[in-house]
Amino acid sequence: MSVANPRLAGVQRFGRITIVGGGCYGSYYVRQLRRAVQAGALECEGVLVVDRDAECAVAREGSPADALVQVEIADWREHFARALGSATVGTRDAIVPSPLMPHLFRDWLLDAARARWPHREVVTVPLPRAPGTPWERAAPDGTHYVSFATWMCPINCIEPDICPHTRGERDWSLAPTLREYAATLRGPDGAPPAALLFQCTHRAFGVGMVDVADIAAADAAIARAGRDGAAVEALVGTVSHCHGAVSLLRVGAVAGVASGA
Repeated sequence: MSVANPRLAGVQRFGRITIVGGGCYGSYYVRQLRRAVQAGALECEGVLVVDRDAECAVAREGSPADALVQVEIADWREHFARALGSATVGTRDAIVPSPLMPHLFRDWLLDAARARWPHREVVTVPLPRAPGTPWERAAPDGTHYVSFATWMCPINCIEPDICPHTRGERDWSLAPTLREYAATLRGPDGAPPAALLFQCTHRAFGVGMVDVADIAAADAAIARAGRDGAAVEALVGTVSHCHGAVSLLRVGAVAGVASGA
């Protein structure tokens, strides 16, 4: 069902919007999306909240007859295995990530590559060196967390041009910074790895989203790069202007195939 306000022009139009998690953050995002729809700032085909807990806040507050919001009780990784597997670069769907979620989009790309090439090694490896942002931490699973903020940011910050903390111009953004970083690295064939970055940007009423089309395009890029059996390496990141999680995804070459073939 499409929930829309056709009387107003200039609205942002989406397919399905998926919210990761139905707890305190998810319930806040649901409230804000409802307000955006009611104000005519946003149209969508529906909002799906995914949580493993049948008693999460959104599930408790919702109604089975809700015309806008539905809840799916599922593991996030299992949900995305189903939902993203059929996504195309032309989709208008979007995902609202949780501030505390694991690196789900990277995990989906890993799972997709392993399903595509079951006999090839598909792994994440630590970054060869830190990107050099003001704050960063390396996690045991190969995820490198980066931030331009050395302070605690409010959860509802929309990362405006004027930083609410410094009171000065926000002259930084992680996506271009990480693309420049990727250009300094060298993959198995001696060329820089592709920078596959999923940028979460503010869309309406304080809700940030990642476009599913970008995730589908990244999967297609990995498939093209490795289709002849060559090794593949890509810097995969989910980022906002200020914060992000990045990893190096590596697909091993087929035996007897030279890197870059």
